[in-house]
Order: sequence, then structure tokens, then C-alpha cells
Amino acid sequence: MRRVVGGILAGLVCVVWLLGSAPVGAQGPSPSRIPDVAVSALPREAQKTLALIEQGEPFLYPKDGTVFGNFERRLPMRERGYYREYTVPTPGSRNRGARRIIAGKGGEFYYTDDHYRTFRRIRDR
Repeated sequence: MRRVVGGILAGLVCVVWLLGSAPVGAQGPSPSRIPDVAVSALPREAQKTLALIEQGEPFLYPKDGTVFGNFERRLPMRERGYYREYTVPTPGSRNRGARRIIAGKGGEFYYTDDHYRTFRRIRDR
């Protein structure tokens, strides 16, 4: 029985490791393949969140400013901790909603309104 449990645990560790690491050579999409969006085209709440991020202001939600793992690999692959996520309030939502701004250490910003399924790179800042 111990061998079975040990084998299962070893298998789970391998699966978790494989899921957490990018395949060799995988870089995620090229930044040029991610569509752009102008700040002026963002919802008002996203414009306000972007301004707060740039000012380093306190945020409404405890998860704001925490590491975004990019597990979906929809943004260019970077080292863990490169991206931070911020909530864009959704009017009428009882929770954080699906809208986020992701900030990269290189000064780039991305917007998603469908909880990380798609992204647009924010331009004109």
C-alpha cells in the first residue's frame, strides 16, 4: 500500500511540475500578436485603475498588486513575479468580476475583461 501511495504522490508531483513549467522554447505569444487598445477606449473603471497603478495608490481588493502567474500562457512568458494583477471594478458585480489590468515589470500593461481568456496591450500612455 505504501508503494502505491508513494507512486501516486510521485506522479502528482511530476504532473504539478510539468503544468507549472513552460515547454522548452515556449515563450507565449509575441507582444506584437496581442491586439492593442488605447487608454481612451478602455472602460472608465479601467482608466481609473490604470491611474491608481501608476500612482502606486492603495487598492480596493487584497489581491491587487499580487503576482499574476500567467498560467494560461496568453501573455509573453517571463519569470515568476514579472507580472502583477489589479482588479478593474465591474459595476453591479458582487465580487471582483472578470476585468483586470496586468502590469509587467518592463512597464507594459494588459487589459482583460473576460478573466484572462483574452488580453489587449494598453497603448497611448
